[in-house]
Amino acid sequence: MQSSRFRPGSRNWRSRWPNCRASRAPRSRNPTESRKRGALRPEDELRPRRSEGYPRLVEALSNYEGGVPDSPGPDEAGPGAPAHLFADGLNPPQREAVEYGDGPLLVIAGAGSGKTRVLTHRIVHLLATRRARPGEILAITFTNRAATEMRERVEELIGSRARAMWVTTFHSACGRMLRGDAEKLGYARAFTIYDESDSIRMIKRTMEELDVDPKRFPARAIKSAISGAKNELIDPEQYKQQGGSYFEDTVAGVYALYEQRMLESNAMDFDDLLVRMVNVLELFPEVRERWRRAFRFVLVDEYQDTNHAQYRLLQLLCGEHRNLTVVGDEDQSIYGFRHADIRNILDFEKDFPDAKVVKLEQNYRSTQTILSAANAVVENNRDRRPKKLWTDLGQGDEIEVVRLSDEHEEARWVAGEIERLVEEEGISPLDVAVFYRMNAMSRVLEDTLVRFGTAYRVIGGTRFYDRAEIKDAIAYLQYIANPRDSVAFTRIVNSPKRGIGNTTQGRLLSFANTTGDDIWDVAGQVESVPGMGTAAIRAVGEFQRTMRGLKEDVEGRPLADLLERVLDETGYFEALESERTVEAEGRIENLRELIGVAGEFDTNRALEGESDVEPLDEFLQQISLYSEQDKLTAKDELLTLMTMHNAKGLEYDTVFIIGCEDGVFPHQRALDEGEEEEERRLCYVGITRARKRLYLTSARTRRMFGGRSESTMPSRFLDELPAKLVHQQGSAVGQGGFTTGYQGSGHGGSGRARSYQAPGRPRPGGGPVTRIEPGTAVHFEVGDDVTHGTFGDGVVIGAEPGGVIIVRFANDGSERKLMAEYAPIRRKQN
Repeated sequence: MQSSRFRPGSRNWRSRWPNCRASRAPRSRNPTESRKRGALRPEDELRPRRSEGYPRLVEALSNYEGGVPDSPGPDEAGPGAPAHLFADGLNPPQREAVEYGDGPLLVIAGAGSGKTRVLTHRIVHLLATRRARPGEILAITFTNRAATEMRERVEELIGSRARAMWVTTFHSACGRMLRGDAEKLGYARAFTIYDESDSIRMIKRTMEELDVDPKRFPARAIKSAISGAKNELIDPEQYKQQGGSYFEDTVAGVYALYEQRMLESNAMDFDDLLVRMVNVLELFPEVRERWRRAFRFVLVDEYQDTNHAQYRLLQLLCGEHRNLTVVGDEDQSIYGFRHADIRNILDFEKDFPDAKVVKLEQNYRSTQTILSAANAVVENNRDRRPKKLWTDLGQGDEIEVVRLSDEHEEARWVAGEIERLVEEEGISPLDVAVFYRMNAMSRVLEDTLVRFGTAYRVIGGTRFYDRAEIKDAIAYLQYIANPRDSVAFTRIVNSPKRGIGNTTQGRLLSFANTTGDDIWDVAGQVESVPGMGTAAIRAVGEFQRTMRGLKEDVEGRPLADLLERVLDETGYFEALESERTVEAEGRIENLRELIGVAGEFDTNRALEGESDVEPLDEFLQQISLYSEQDKLTAKDELLTLMTMHNAKGLEYDTVFIIGCEDGVFPHQRALDEGEEEEERRLCYVGITRARKRLYLTSARTRRMFGGRSESTMPSRFLDELPAKLVHQQGSAVGQGGFTTGYQGSGHGGSGRARSYQAPGRPRPGGGPVTRIEPGTAVHFEVGDDVTHGTFGDGVVIGAEPGGVIIVRFANDGSERKLMAEYAPIRRKQN
């Protein structure tokens, strides 16, 4: 039951929460500017208390569930094994980092320098030297995929004991810790974690309550402002005091009510997981001490990507023992737009004056030419520690820098060169990637690849867990797990259609807000809600009876069975089947895949044994924290397209970076806002993704976002490349200036027409080009340029039986199915 001290709207709730967060001054444009951090981290928080040393820690951990047996098996390496067994194969700086003793450690890990190997071997070394047990180690990464990789590597070295460690992400760790302490802040243990779309729905509802015009202030803009405040640990009252503009005042009002409604719904968004954990650690000393004793060593990967809330969390967890190891590289800090604060890594030695700093500069990925180019570009930044990446993999090929006439010729040249690499040099499309600064830049390239018959995938599109049917299924489970979850209720109560419209939903929610009752209880007593008609009462009653039956059957049922029963008994499967369309069949396949995910969860949980978290709660938490990169596989021979931000952490034998023009890359907005250094770091990241070959292309004119073509200047980053590293095609480059003369490259234009004008010709990884014959006088082929009377210019990208063609239109990038015989569409004349 919710404590009255923290009831939303009460004086204690309003006064206690805001004051528990450490606020931060607005972010300075100069990350090296001195700042006051004393208020965030009192000195006694970082000074070790020697009287409470390791003996007390061992005693405190005697009852800690994360412990492991003291004696490893005879055939299994583990705690107590010779430490040198785990240091073989490390270079001197890596070994220095692995074997460092107690205290703060900063590992500056250049791109491709083996940082994951260092982290895993340091963990094993801590265990081998008996400085920690597995349950006393917290290792934090930024993606589930990285966490899984690290856990598997440690498990290979020490066996199943690794499972007692916490190798996880910030959000997963906080979600897990909060399950036991959320009640101290007025939440129930089974709180729901809202993803972005759920949070937006709550923001929209809050805006409606406050009569905020969504056309003037879009919900996503307000949500972004609130997220920024939370990442800086600025609560609604502080935000209101710092405000000034009408937009900021509006955000402050929405922020305050949003927080109240989230608590009433027993829900947290992603930012709340961090903020509430910081709240608990600051407000309750006994909780802070418990978690400090639990984690004797804390290790953090990608420290340059941490925000202020994550920084504060680490200070609170490590304030006594100070055994904090952070690994990162300020030259790869590219997520400022996500509130990452480069000052955290730049000022680590200010926070910990006695910190050990180790630099990893040997690269195991790229050729020296590629590394020298990356060094030359990034050393133009001021806010960094000097370092030089080097390798013993050899000098490698020169960097190809190509300047084309426009974005279409650029796309043709890139597609043609990829085709040449595949056909003549035997390179797999899997080992090739094309990067661009903005998602909008991919359209011309995609259209061209279709013409060439080149199969590709775009990383960063609609994710599996963002598809409507998947979110509906998850919302059903959320409503079963958390009866106070009003956002889940509004998503599913009329999906599939039950005749429960917005008016009925509004009355239910208003009654719940007025009475303070859970939406579950209100829906169960719908006849008590004023203004409800007979049909609405019947529809809501039937819905709630179904949900009550499902909730009563959760105990002991495998998640896969529960999910399938939910989709059957709610009529969701039946509604899709009744549509009898290809799209509905695809949605059913997606839901079947989700049931498979639940089945994998059931299997893994059975192997891992007992847990203090309910299966449904744990499953929902895992689902909510998935990311697109976690699902990348290598099943298909597909060329990869993505933005440079999405490329972080990946590597390919061959990399193309297109659109290397000032105003495009670096982006004009970043230049206007004084963020040139972050753009240069992004260039460094893009360059260092390449193992063997790197292509940098630009266009003399470019049409962006459907506007008119404009002349461009080559990117300033190209001018920072040493001329000796570059082979130019179309212009001169490198420390002597970039000229705009273009002599032709041998690719693009009509020279590659043979690649896509012959119907049926096999394509590497792409199959034959499809000829479309709808059975009438109208004939189109995949790759045909067409003009539609309403939608404008486009390209044919596919066909279906019955004379249907699929066209992607240039104006908005939309894809539409058209009847070729009847649509006002014609083939463009060359």
